[in-house]
Amino acid sequence: MKSFAEELGRTGRRFMALAPILLIGFLIGLFILAAAAQSRLNAANERIHSADLREKALSEFLALITAAESEQRGHLLTGEASYLEAYKSAAAKIGPSLDRLGTAYGLPGSGIEIRELKILSSKKLKELQQTLTLYQQGSMGHDVSVARIDVGKRTTADIANLVNSMREKESLDLSAATIQWRADLWMSRCITIGGTILNIGLVMLTTGLVYVDMRRRARLARNLRDQKQELARQVAERTRELTALSTHLQGVSEQEKSALSRELHDELGGLLVAARMDLSWLQQRLPTHDPAIEQRFKRIHDSLSAGVDLKRRVVEELRPTLLDNMGLFTALRWQFKESCRRNGLKCTERIPDTELKFDPHAAIGVFRVAQEALTNILKHADASSADLTVDIQDDTFVLRISDDGRGIKPGRRKNTTSHGLSAMKHRIAALGGLWEMHTPAPGGTVVTARIPLHNMLLNETVTPADA
Repeated sequence: MKSFAEELGRTGRRFMALAPILLIGFLIGLFILAAAAQSRLNAANERIHSADLREKALSEFLALITAAESEQRGHLLTGEASYLEAYKSAAAKIGPSLDRLGTAYGLPGSGIEIRELKILSSKKLKELQQTLTLYQQGSMGHDVSVARIDVGKRTTADIANLVNSMREKESLDLSAATIQWRADLWMSRCITIGGTILNIGLVMLTTGLVYVDMRRRARLARNLRDQKQELARQVAERTRELTALSTHLQGVSEQEKSALSRELHDELGGLLVAARMDLSWLQQRLPTHDPAIEQRFKRIHDSLSAGVDLKRRVVEELRPTLLDNMGLFTALRWQFKESCRRNGLKCTERIPDTELKFDPHAAIGVFRVAQEALTNILKHADASSADLTVDIQDDTFVLRISDDGRGIKPGRRKNTTSHGLSAMKHRIAALGGLWEMHTPAPGGTVVTARIPLHNMLLNETVTPADA
């Protein structure tokens, strides 16, 4: 029993190994049979087509002969010129029609019939022309005309009999070609049906294998999707953390700048003012006419004045006092004009005259964006003019800064190490706005920030006036 099962298993394995070979051999044989059947079918179609062409050529030739004879006879009976023109047209077409008929036949054994047709048609045309010539010369009587017409009829009958004989042969050949075409078509359909059944089996087998593979791929896709979602969640969470950290660091930086600005203004400013007052007191209490001492006093005065100016610029850079005291629009106008004046730029600013109540954090963020954009113009743009525009459009605060410099290359716009551009973009995004930068066709750079106005305005519920 065991040996029988083993033998059965070996037989099954041999059959499974032989099955693909048989299948491939069957497909090759099926392909050869289909190709042969298609070739036979094409040959039968060609025979039918050729027979149809020959039939049309015979009909055309016989119609031209008949038309020429009828038009010539009509001219003889009526004398009208229109019949004569129609006769000449039909007679001129007979020669080319015979040429097409010879081309359509072009088969061994058909040359004798074509030559006979040419002889008869030439004879017929000659008879017609002779009769027409006698008629035109006026030398043809009624009896002669009738006799010539009867002779012409016999020639026409000979042509018609020959054409009918050739048509009968074509009909027999067409019938044989049609029978062969039907047989080839039936064989082709049988081969197609067999191939279709085999293909259905192969499709079912392939469908099963594809279904199994699709399930495997679906499991992999689900795993990848879950991993992708987890990575996206982690990236989003990390992005939120980094964004919050960056916003916090910017806020801390502004607080530290503000504190340092106050200390410099109060402490350093007081020291410098006191030193200038003491120096003036000494000059009044210790008068001297020594030019060297007077020069020293003047140098100290100038140094203290320069220190006061330096302190004022540093304080304004750290925390603009105009921003806290006069508002965002005034601070932007002063910063723009002062920077352009120091660097010799031709500047144009368009800022509304009416100042809104902006939130301090939003105001310092917009001011820093404008300050960074102006710094980039002065350092990198090599521009001769700059333009600052502030506008309120459909509840949107719009800040636009442009210049006529050399612009920024597309590669540098995507450079993640450009911290100035990243800082501007982050400040606007923290306010819920959109930041964009592009280089117009004429050249230069345009920086635009669009912020929802409600994110810019101060919350009226916490204003000192309401308190």
